[in-house]
Amino acid sequence: MPTKDAERVEEGVLQYAKAWGENPVPAALTATLITAQHIRPIAYLPLLFPPVFLFSSYLNVNGYKTDSAGITAAWSGAYLLLARRRKQGFGNKLGARGLIRGGTMGLCLFNLAGGGLAYAFGGKKLDV
Repeated sequence: MPTKDAERVEEGVLQYAKAWGENPVPAALTATLITAQHIRPIAYLPLLFPPVFLFSSYLNVNGYKTDSAGITAAWSGAYLLLARRRKQGFGNKLGARGLIRGGTMGLCLFNLAGGGLAYAFGGKKLDV
């Protein structure tokens, strides 16, 4: 049987993930990394994602934290599926572009988990 400290740690992780999903910075950072990765050479399909992430960050700043978390989670999951389709050799994973790609995919995974949790357990009112 777990002790109260273990329950407190688990609750802390869930609270941390929910706070991550309600924060406007991860969506803006994801938009920045996607733009940096796909601007040269220009790839049109992945560049449809940054405006949505910036709009989600804008919604969050204006008080719609729950809705913003849902948008960020959904679009992060869609970008993660799109990015996983592209194959990359082992040598390319260690370069600057590979590190940015890995960071973007990791950030999208955290956005998916944190934003989904914040959307699932958030209220549907204006969170001011």
